[in-house]
Amino acid sequence: MGLMARIRTHTQGIRARIAVVAAAVAVAGTVWGVATVVAPDHGTRHENGSRQTDDPAKNGGATDPRAPGNPGQVPDGIAHASESGGNAVNITIDDGPDPLWTPKVLEVLKKYDVKATFCMIGPQAKAHPDLVKRVVAEGNRLCDHTMDHNTAMDKKPLAFQRQQILEAKKLIEEAAGGGTKVEYYRAPGGAFTPESRALAAAHGMRPLGWNIDSKDFSKPGAASIVSTVKSEIGNGPTILFHDGGGNRAQTVEALDQVLAWLKAQGRPTGFPVITGPIA
Repeated sequence: MGLMARIRTHTQGIRARIAVVAAAVAVAGTVWGVATVVAPDHGTRHENGSRQTDDPAKNGGATDPRAPGNPGQVPDGIAHASESGGNAVNITIDDGPDPLWTPKVLEVLKKYDVKATFCMIGPQAKAHPDLVKRVVAEGNRLCDHTMDHNTAMDKKPLAFQRQQILEAKKLIEEAAGGGTKVEYYRAPGGAFTPESRALAAAHGMRPLGWNIDSKDFSKPGAASIVSTVKSEIGNGPTILFHDGGGNRAQTVEALDQVLAWLKAQGRPTGFPVITGPIA
């Protein structure tokens, strides 16, 4: 083969190899693009848990709080179980305090000598510090329910979640006074994220779920609320009611009936676990 023929053959070989490499790069880019597009959304609105990530960049940086790992610290797992164990039931009250309905809820609780966990909205607590103090004075516990009750919390940046959680905690504790601490965090609509759970736990608040949604928020009637609780009592110990968000007359009536029924059933009441295991 002459010199010119050998050069042409060599050049053609190089061009062929370049074409193969380019095609491979294009295919890889296409595959990556497809994977990016079809990757599932792992945000969750469920009170039972959410996906944990170990990527510091996704958590807003290495300085952001992590789930505590030492014995005795508050875990970041979502709690449902009762400290009283056995067949004890946890009564939780959301979205207050409200100047009309919170006192009525407290009267029902006192009637049956029951204590509850009140998940409060930050500005509501600031506006009604007398009610926050009364809730604490009557032996109930406090829970952080954010500043604005944004049920899309799991879709928001960590900076937004941090502001919503920590500012509400500050306002609730200031309203309570006397060094009282907020002991739980409940995400609006159950919109927890791994980061918000770790943040809450790092600040001494156990993420708090529920097992029974009484559906009282939609005002279906007291009888329907009571029926829902009775039919779902086998789901677990933590029941969700509301003292804020509108007229809660049905809630007050239903809560009275539910507590009477629980007493007749021999079901004690308690508080959700704080440092105990996930349930």
